[in-house]
Formats: sequence, structure tokens, C-alpha cells
Amino acid sequence: MLPLSGSPPCCKRYQGSVTAGQIRDFRGAMQGRTDKGLLLTTGTFTRDAIKEATRDGAPPIDLIDGEQPVQRLKELGLGVKITMIESVEVDTAWFAKI
Repeated sequence: MLPLSGSPPCCKRYQGSVTAGQIRDFRGAMQGRTDKGLLLTTGTFTRDAIKEATRDGAPPIDLIDGEQPVQRLKELGLGVKITMIESVEVDTAWFAKI
């Protein structure tokens, strides 16, 4: 979880789906520090969490979930190593025909 506008990041590890309550907790941690937030998870957000993140009258929180963070880190080359693996299997049926 990252408050934006130059504030230091705020991080927490979640298991499963991020809930609306967790979005509200994050927004509370943002108060007085920033006017917008970014929450990343390799998991998912509940429907209510998505609604809470964009609730009228509250500071907005951008949500990024699933494979998006991994793909973005891969695109930027940040904190990831990319290894291409070649897999070769012998076609025994082909050899049996010779």
C-alpha cells in the first residue's frame, strides 16, 4: 500500500481478498499525509472494497490486483529476474516408426 504525493510507503501483507474495511483502514492511515493512495495486491479486491476505494467525498485510492503488479514490475525490470526455459521432450512414437 502506497500513499502518494511524496509520503513514505505504508506496507502490509494480506492473505486472500482485500476487504472494504481494509480499504477504510488504509485511508485512515493516509489522513494528514496524502490526498491519494495506491494499494497493490497479488490477490483480489472484494466488490465492496472497489466501491469503497472510489467512494464520493473520500480521498481516492487506486487499486491494482492479480497479475498486474507482477507484469508491471516485469515491464519495468524492477525487482524481478526473467529466465526463459526451453523444454525438449523426446517423441518416442516418432522413433518407434523408424
